[in-house]
Amino acid sequence: MPRARIAIPIPTSHNTEYNNRSWPTYAAAIEAAGGEPVRIDPTESTRELREAARSCSGILLPGSPADVLPSRYGAAPDPATNKPDEYRETTDWTLLEEAGRHRLPVLGICYGLQSLNVYRGGSLVQDLLPVPVNHSAGSKVAVAHTADIARESLLGSLLEDAEVTENNGFIRIPVNSSHHQAIAEPAPGMRIVARCPEDGVIEAIEAPYDWHDPWFFLAVQWHPERSTEISAASRSIFARLVQEAEQKAGLQSK
Repeated sequence: MPRARIAIPIPTSHNTEYNNRSWPTYAAAIEAAGGEPVRIDPTESTRELREAARSCSGILLPGSPADVLPSRYGAAPDPATNKPDEYRETTDWTLLEEAGRHRLPVLGICYGLQSLNVYRGGSLVQDLLPVPVNHSAGSKVAVAHTADIARESLLGSLLEDAEVTENNGFIRIPVNSSHHQAIAEPAPGMRIVARCPEDGVIEAIEAPYDWHDPWFFLAVQWHPERSTEISAASRSIFARLVQEAEQKAGLQSK
């Protein structure tokens, strides 16, 4: 049976060790959700990137050790900002342009959230330190902090009651964390739907979801691909991306 094809850029254009460790984790999460991961090489030409995007029905923008070039959001580089990966930036923005043109469902993760936010006109905090939460805890820390999610959001609708707790009207879930930058100003049209309760760092944004003309456009600051085996919330994020991609590809009835 045909599966929905999900375009996933290789995380970096140069760090083979990181790519070989990271990309398969995203691919496995998509496969477990019933989709077909499609490896996108960020060093390909813009024409090849556009053709690859058009062969898919969904986009997943993964994490990366790079930081988005600050001049893209009108800022001078902070000394703590990591070197940009301009091939990866061009890849993300090309895929996002095609996603907008063809209304492909999009999921951004960590760096993917930051790249997506800047592409749509938002800005970033270049370095979170010092803050009361260790947002750069890394992949070896299963739970770095919690995130409070708006119940009325699309993200909130994906979470099962058994895994969440209530906090002043928000849904609270445990999340991992591997970043030192975050959203400063969300892009126009993007809604903040999750924050870290300890310090207010933005943990998720999404575009409004119109049930009459749906477009799945969601980004999270944590790494759900690392916790699919232990978290129904993580699995549900990938399941929804694949479901939306299946509908886009005509693989299931609406």
